[in-house]
Amino acid sequence: MVGTVYADIQAPPASEYTATRKLGRALGNIFMGIEELPVTMLRWQDREGDYAGYSVGIVDGFARTFTRMGYGFYELVTFWAPTYKCTYRPPYQGSCGRSGLIEYNSWSGFSEFPAELGYQSKYNYSRNSPY
Repeated sequence: MVGTVYADIQAPPASEYTATRKLGRALGNIFMGIEELPVTMLRWQDREGDYAGYSVGIVDGFARTFTRMGYGFYELVTFWAPTYKCTYRPPYQGSCGRSGLIEYNSWSGFSEFPAELGYQSKYNYSRNSPY
């Protein structure tokens, strides 16, 4: 009986992805997708140096910006329909290898929402200082 009750209160795997989340993700990708440019430049600069950051980083950043904005427009037009595997999940999110329509990996992969510049609101910062 306890196992049946426990299974009953669990949410389905795709329950957090809704049409309104897809619409919000589309607007975020359209309006904030330009942030891929400086973030990609900094990633290349940290990994390969200044020259790579200001050459390959700019080209890769523009490519990532246009890809993200393209997905934003695609999701804006189709936000009302469950298009990816009959769900509202983003078609470019995954955890390993090829998942969705573009390659995703931990270093340069696409996240669900654009990267944030400056303060990262998703992290809970605190100080443990005696002063």
